[in-house]
Amino acid sequence: MKILGIETSCDETAAAVIEDGTVIHSNVIASQVEMHARYGGIVPEIASRQHMTAMIPVVQTALSEASINLEDLDGIAVTHGPGLAGSLLVGVNAAKGLAVSHNLPFIGINHLEGHIYAAWLEDGVDPESDPGFPIMCLITSGGHTDLIVMRGHGDYQLVGRTRDDAAGEAFDKAARVLGLGFPGGPEIQRAAESAIGTEPRLPRPNVKNSLDFSFSGLKTAALRRAEEKGMYPPREDQNIDSQEVSEIAAAFQEAIVDTLVKRTLEAAQRYDVNGILMGGGVAANSQLREWMSDQSSTPVVVPRPGLCTDNAAMIGAAAFLRIKDNPDRIWDLDVIPNLRLG
Repeated sequence: MKILGIETSCDETAAAVIEDGTVIHSNVIASQVEMHARYGGIVPEIASRQHMTAMIPVVQTALSEASINLEDLDGIAVTHGPGLAGSLLVGVNAAKGLAVSHNLPFIGINHLEGHIYAAWLEDGVDPESDPGFPIMCLITSGGHTDLIVMRGHGDYQLVGRTRDDAAGEAFDKAARVLGLGFPGGPEIQRAAESAIGTEPRLPRPNVKNSLDFSFSGLKTAALRRAEEKGMYPPREDQNIDSQEVSEIAAAFQEAIVDTLVKRTLEAAQRYDVNGILMGGGVAANSQLREWMSDQSSTPVVVPRPGLCTDNAAMIGAAAFLRIKDNPDRIWDLDVIPNLRLG
């Protein structure tokens, strides 16, 4: 069964052809990172306009690379939330038009569920059998930091979430303070790898009696540290020591990773799960991947970095069982920018 997945929840225009929820025949992404980098973050109006320009060429490329025509597909799936409303609308309307014109099964997929099913796209990996349900899922990105118990396909329970900034958002803001680029996660990691000395540790946010996260205090602590060293606010006559930037970046990254790992392991123990699954852009962070694997007493499943960030292959993977069991044509599908999972 071959499914065309379409993803436009934020600033990536993506389309992919997936077979049986596990085999990637094509996975095409048109990124807007360079365009938004000049603004230091995503500009929603620009994002939606760029999606409109890129949508059809991206779909055509995905079909061409998969050597398949639209009429040979078994269904079309599209992200309908959460995300930026304008961006989501471009993807949903394009997918709906293609499905209607070829009378194909058509469903909407939760973007967060897509991040979970990215793990099924790795060769030789089947989380359903190893480690097996229930699984504790950490979905961490620029817009979300959620802990979700997955007890089976389509069976989710949200047990923890951020109360303010998402981890990826905190990375973006810290990178801006330190004069690094966008997106912040890769830039912070790159700077941290150059650190030689050890910066005094930053505080670990702790929400008592809860599995929730909070990163706003950590972000403020990094800002104060940068101010103390004369790095912020930026001035024309500044002479910033790049090694000091690297050391603060390393301390900030360590605090984020330490918090994510400890809270996830606490949740895994509390809910007696068989393993941990990570997804979302922040899950591409090498220190997070290493620390989670080293400290967990249960198996840790995480897609390769390229499947952690936004892509359409994960949307096609998440859609497979639903279209297989119930090939609906949901023509009244609408976008839900604040859609939750669990």
